Amino acid sequence: MKKMKSKYEIFREQIKIILYGTNTILGRMFDLVLLGLILLSVILIMMETVEGINQKYHSQLIIFEWIITGFFTLEYILRIISIQKPVRYIFSFYGIIDLLAVLPMYLSIFFPGASILSIVRALRFFRLFKILHIPQISHQSIQLREAIEASKEKILVFIYFVLISTIIIGSIMYLVEGKESGFTSIPMSIYWTIVTLTTVGYGDISPQTPLGQFIAALVMILGYGIIAVPTGIVTAEFAKSSLKNSALNTRKTCKKCNAPIHFDSDKFCYECGTKL
Repeated sequence: MKKMKSKYEIFREQIKIILYGTNTILGRMFDLVLLGLILLSVILIMMETVEGINQKYHSQLIIFEWIITGFFTLEYILRIISIQKPVRYIFSFYGIIDLLAVLPMYLSIFFPGASILSIVRALRFFRLFKILHIPQISHQSIQLREAIEASKEKILVFIYFVLISTIIIGSIMYLVEGKESGFTSIPMSIYWTIVTLTTVGYGDISPQTPLGQFIAALVMILGYGIIAVPTGIVTAEFAKSSLKNSALNTRKTCKKCNAPIHFDSDKFCYECGTKL
């Protein structure tokens, strides 16, 4: 004899269908409402920083932000209680983002101005990829993630090399230029090195001596290579991942009807239905 489900268990199942059921009507409607509220929340936070609008509508903006925060808080709690393993959600990528989306408004009670940090709610737009559930987008995102994970050691080594280089170059520029040219300390000289290497070039500090200008020219040229290297590392790994996936999906022909363009993952012919 089947055990009757309690009202709480039925409630949990219904909530799970709405919150996680992207293929159901209610799930789709909830996702659209959620995306709309995220967009509205981000706009309200930006409007709050516009002095004229904030002075005129400050109270209304705060009320709307609290209403949206209340909705997100309720959603976060319901997501936790509606699944079998809440800890997995809490410490997942989306779980951490959902928590960060509600914390700033509560922190603003004790630290005025912290509500501006609610702009991190924009990160919740990552759910759009999950909601759309387009295979091509999912496939490309997986490939990009794999490429970044595969190249992280190389990138870390490269960043370590860049950090050491900036310390050495900054120290040399401090000795060459001195305080008269604005290189008042080694940290300030390292700041100039980073700004120059990244080709930002604020111009707040600039070398005045011929030797300093020559070093600066070398740093500028080096900067182009530094920008290109991480991109090249990730691109190479992305290309490897693409080749690997294409190798796994080798095309084959049906032996019965000779229909082409079948992949290793296909079990039956799309023309005659013969088992491949």
